[in-house]
Amino acid sequence: MKIKGLTAVISILFISVIWLVSCSPKLKLEEETLKVKIEKIHDNVLTVDTHSDTPSRLLGGEWKIGERHEPGQRGSGKIDLPRMVEGGLDAEFFAVFIGQGQRTPEGYASARERATRMLDAIHKMCEDYPDMVELATSPEDAYRLERLGKRAAFIGMENGYPIGKDLSLIKKYYERGVRYITLCHSSDNDICDSSTDRRNPEDNGLSDFGRDVVAECNRLGIMVDLSHASDKTFFDVLKVTKAPVIASHSSVRSICDHPRNLTDEMLRALASNGGVIQICFVSSFVKKAKPNPERDKALSQLREKYGSLRTTRDEAQREKIRQEYRAILEKYPVDRATVKDLVDHIDHVVKLIGVDQVGIGTDFDGGGDIEGCDNVSELPNITVELVRRGYSEDEIRKIWGGNIMRVFRKVEQIAEKTQLK
Repeated sequence: MKIKGLTAVISILFISVIWLVSCSPKLKLEEETLKVKIEKIHDNVLTVDTHSDTPSRLLGGEWKIGERHEPGQRGSGKIDLPRMVEGGLDAEFFAVFIGQGQRTPEGYASARERATRMLDAIHKMCEDYPDMVELATSPEDAYRLERLGKRAAFIGMENGYPIGKDLSLIKKYYERGVRYITLCHSSDNDICDSSTDRRNPEDNGLSDFGRDVVAECNRLGIMVDLSHASDKTFFDVLKVTKAPVIASHSSVRSICDHPRNLTDEMLRALASNGGVIQICFVSSFVKKAKPNPERDKALSQLREKYGSLRTTRDEAQREKIRQEYRAILEKYPVDRATVKDLVDHIDHVVKLIGVDQVGIGTDFDGGGDIEGCDNVSELPNITVELVRRGYSEDEIRKIWGGNIMRVFRKVEQIAEKTQLK
């Protein structure tokens, strides 16, 4: 049960609401009834976030995920175990993120080394805080750990780059707990083309090697993740996969025109496949920001100075980039998307293809940051907005965790049948 940690959080969410509704006893009673309803729903359902980049913070050694960090403070990050309890988050897919580097033997070796370090860090987290969190590798683990009051730590690999051209590595990553692989990141790789790499204007989609990767994921029971994939890659994968796919942290392109988001045509194809889109909290994927030439210039100069944070390996250098990036945003604040804007994306998916095809993938510690829900302790705000829009407890259960667990189970079942042949 997670009700204890939620009561204080949800109570805070309602302070401003109660203050605004006047002194009417009837209105106060209605708000109190609604607060109790939301607490009960958020406590009853399995809550799953399918993507955070928090493991990158574990590599530095000084930042402790088992300690609470005050939200909004520099260096606090978006997720730690105590704030997961506060926000009622039962399960997190911690991302083994590897920025795309050179497609050479040296580049592959470097990517494998970083992936190993991040996997080690996630396993060590579970060893260091056994009363708080446990490594999870199946849907059953998530539900079992929820009953025990512990957090479930799943692992996803963001970018198939560490695989290089060695298909046998997929099984090794599976054995270490990886349960989804995001085929690519912001640049093309040997598996497929990316949605944001247009150095070559032609979208070549999924490679022959990529088809083998998808088949091996299907065989082992690893979910294929199409966030970051190009449009052609997306449809190429759907032609060859034997299992449902996921988009672990993407949003809706018809609401916010960004290549990282899925079009309505892609969403319909996803529904036919039985897959699920996990709505992402990166503000620029949720709502088009107002132009700010001064901020754009400062960010461009930062990129020229250091290169991309995503491809920077040195942790000290990464922290320096983060600090200067935060300073720019403090000077030129971004017009952030809100919780209501985010739930508009959920509404769109539900109306277009149904409530069984949508979930939550925050991308916390990787850019996920919206007004009203900028860290894990504020996740109940999503449930608040869903209840206000008339979603039932059963529908909210699907959105928060039921849909991704259904897909996860189906992927496992198909793998079991494949291995029996």
